[in-house]
Amino acid sequence: MALSGVAACGGADPALGAQEEAAGSAPRLRALPLPAPAPRSRSPAGTRSMDSDSGELSEGEPVSPAGPDYFSSKNLALQAQKKILSKMATKTMANMLIDDTSSEIFDELYKVTKEHTRNKKEAHKIMKDLIKVAIKIGILYRNNQFNQEELEIVDKFRKKLNQTAMTIVSFYEVEYTFDRNVLAELLNECKDLVHELVGRHLTPRSHGRINHVFNHFADVEFLTALYSLDGDCRPYLKKICNGINKLLDEKVL
Repeated sequence: MALSGVAACGGADPALGAQEEAAGSAPRLRALPLPAPAPRSRSPAGTRSMDSDSGELSEGEPVSPAGPDYFSSKNLALQAQKKILSKMATKTMANMLIDDTSSEIFDELYKVTKEHTRNKKEAHKIMKDLIKVAIKIGILYRNNQFNQEELEIVDKFRKKLNQTAMTIVSFYEVEYTFDRNVLAELLNECKDLVHELVGRHLTPRSHGRINHVFNHFADVEFLTALYSLDGDCRPYLKKICNGINKLLDEKVL
């Protein structure tokens, strides 16, 4: 699972704000500025948590007015951003975004997850959890909430995500090289780094979301179905790899 959304904390230069995405990328979705909310309650001494139940999308919230079978990661990301931003009063919150290429990858991941699980509700929940976690990490990073030790974890995560992304593409482009155990291990290493990165910032509920996302995408049965040469998931994998290649070329991953 090589997603620039999950690597929102890994822009090449955090001081550039929205320009940390690759140059020349297509126009990107931006959350509208929202009024400053009431003051937040402080976390216990020594911890900083930005997680809030009041910032969650409610279960069963419609993805799009286009209909129950329509899925758009952009719409979902905008909903999540508005929910989270409405509870956070900082100057850079309104700059949260998801670029078009990442959005396309998210959409294909939803489709292939729905195909594999045969469960539209579960596929939607997995992608909703992925987008929420990515946005929260991006908020923490853009607001300089990570200390030096955590920034070193950010660097490790970016390198591991880059390695995972190249492996995903290589296994697709070179037939009969796919090794589900290798890819599962890489994804689980990414999961461990994400847990370590947000350990003092997010609640157990968010850590549960991290597990929910990675446990699905690192599942060896899912990976086997995804890379099956004559399986139903092959067309989705092609589009996912095309998107990943673009992000790699643009130095986003």
